[in-house]
Amino acid sequence: MMGYSRWNFSMLKVVVLMAILSARICFGDTDPRDVLAINSLYAALGYPPLPGWLVSGGDPCAEGWQGVQCVNSNITGIILNGANLGGDLGENLGAFVSIIQIDLSNNHIGGHIPSNLPLTIKILMLSGNQLTGSIPDSLSLLGQMTDLSLNNNHLTGVILDSFQQLTPLINLDLSANNLSGPLPPSMANLSSITTLHIQDNHLTGVLDVLQDLPLITLDVENNLFSGPMPSKLMAIPNFRSAGNPFNTTIIPSPPVSSPSPSSFGPLPPEIGPGIQVFGQPTPGLPPSSGGLKSLTSKKVVWVAIGGFLILIVLAFGLCFYMSKCCKEKSTVKVSKDGLAKNSILNILKPSGHGEDRSKMTRSSSKGEKVETISKSKEDHVIDMTKVNASSFSTRSLPPQPSPHEGVIVKPIAAPPTTSHRTLRTLNPAKFFSIASLQEYTNSFSPENLVGSGVLSTAYKAELPNGKLLAIKKLDNATSRKWSDERFMELVSNVSKLRNENIVGLEGYCLEHGQRLFVYEYCENGTLHEALHLNDEIHEKLSWNSRVHVALQIARALEYLHEVCQPAVVHHNLKSANILFDNELNGRVSDCGLAPLLPSSHISQLQGSGYGAPELESGSYTYQSDVYSFGVIMLELFTGRKPFDSSRPRGEQFLVRWAISQLHDIEALSGMVDPCLRAACSSKSLSRFADIISLCVQPEPEFRPPMSEIVQSLLHMIQRNP
Repeated sequence: MMGYSRWNFSMLKVVVLMAILSARICFGDTDPRDVLAINSLYAALGYPPLPGWLVSGGDPCAEGWQGVQCVNSNITGIILNGANLGGDLGENLGAFVSIIQIDLSNNHIGGHIPSNLPLTIKILMLSGNQLTGSIPDSLSLLGQMTDLSLNNNHLTGVILDSFQQLTPLINLDLSANNLSGPLPPSMANLSSITTLHIQDNHLTGVLDVLQDLPLITLDVENNLFSGPMPSKLMAIPNFRSAGNPFNTTIIPSPPVSSPSPSSFGPLPPEIGPGIQVFGQPTPGLPPSSGGLKSLTSKKVVWVAIGGFLILIVLAFGLCFYMSKCCKEKSTVKVSKDGLAKNSILNILKPSGHGEDRSKMTRSSSKGEKVETISKSKEDHVIDMTKVNASSFSTRSLPPQPSPHEGVIVKPIAAPPTTSHRTLRTLNPAKFFSIASLQEYTNSFSPENLVGSGVLSTAYKAELPNGKLLAIKKLDNATSRKWSDERFMELVSNVSKLRNENIVGLEGYCLEHGQRLFVYEYCENGTLHEALHLNDEIHEKLSWNSRVHVALQIARALEYLHEVCQPAVVHHNLKSANILFDNELNGRVSDCGLAPLLPSSHISQLQGSGYGAPELESGSYTYQSDVYSFGVIMLELFTGRKPFDSSRPRGEQFLVRWAISQLHDIEALSGMVDPCLRAACSSKSLSRFADIISLCVQPEPEFRPPMSEIVQSLLHMIQRNP
């Protein structure tokens, strides 16, 4: 019995020794907690090809993994700047025991910033990635942080009031994101900060919170900051503030008094305190008693009266001359080339387009007829010329109808320079000032934020008369690439797209470096939200209503592809760009904005499941729009997302999963959105599936034009009203 016990004890020692050796082999010199944390990060990044890195286990400190820094047995730094990394950051960064520095900048990392960050971190560099979401409030726990760079990402929302404990912070860079709202009060606690970059965002409010900080470099350019500039900020050695509507407060009007130069405009610069104007002393100063000054005042009065009389005589003479000219030439003779010989304006005869353009005539006093153009809702002749900054001038803008007679007029010669005022006058879209948009959106508050996309951030605006509008502010990375002239030409082109199935452009803003589009407001959100996020709207989308939505989208594309001259290709058609009005009519948004899309957009569209196969070669035509429309129809049919990573691997891409089943009647009943299975006939499902099958053909030449798709859907509705 004693021998048996000794044998058991010996075996126990062997097992313990093997366990120790096993642990040593698994973790080596590196703290096991750090090994688990770095393995988790490697998995979240998608296992990129990094020298030395292992999927599981390993010894990062002893084996010298690329970019890993250690002190004794602990990982203290991970530096992989510009290593072509993807994936996301996972949720286990906080598991590192003693890490001080993480530099993963200039990669392609997406997802959100994890809330569980290591409390020991001093330097966190995540700039130049594709991070989304907001800055986590757990930032307030990082009391040892000295450097934080989150610039050049896609972060949204407000900057939370989380800086109370970050007094060691020296460098902070949040620039080139889509952050909004005012600066948090706790920023005043950053007693060590010397460099602050918050430019190229949508930040609002005033800068008072920064005025007592020990800043050497401050960049707040291209935001929506308003109010007076704190004088202390002007003493900062490197201070940049352009592109903000500062000093927008309204100055009270002066009290009404007897006529003076100020009644007709601002005083000239040379008129200052102590200088008498029209013999009246400057308020607050004692009247002059010198005879010389009195005599001078009288002379000034007589000179002013004389000048006023001369102006009256000249005005009467000019009126008499113009009256005489009008009597002699009461009509405008139009030459064969359409140019008026005896007028300062060229009256152009409109070029007709089928029967859609309505015309009316008016007779001159000599019996001659001059054609004018009435504003017709069905006028589809649209010149969507290629945006080209080098060829832009006021001549490149289309002639605009006169507000009185509807006659298209064109100046004889363009002015030598193109000013903002000239552009605003010629452009048919309405100009909105940045101050008015701030008022209508409550200073672009988070409560008014309605969406954020590839190009812009959208806010709801309410006008004083109660009308609602949608304000789309271009993200700063896109805005910087566009000159004012090219932006105005784009506005001119987009404003011509008028169709009941398209979200119409109401106006624009080009001021203080900001570029914004003002659209009609659709209050029931997007088709994407209705199908995948909003249960209330989802229940309202019956089978018949989905077919009608598909028809409305098809008619919008038919208008863009086959009515507009030249054709307009959408380039970004997806359910998130289909908006619902108050009657749940589907309307296509972002039409005509393709020139704004970044070069990376094609790969993003493919990854989302809407991209046609030909996009792999960089080719995008109107037939690619047809493919994307087929994906939206499939989305309406199944209730599934075009790409869903939560589904089994073979079902993640909707088209790949569905295409082989679209001609199987029995399979269709299992594919349809579960909430519709009892509400639609097998024939109706089959007809809808046939249209989808044609739209998502791999070869673009086999996809039908949108006019044929419209007719097929109309025929389907007529059979099943």
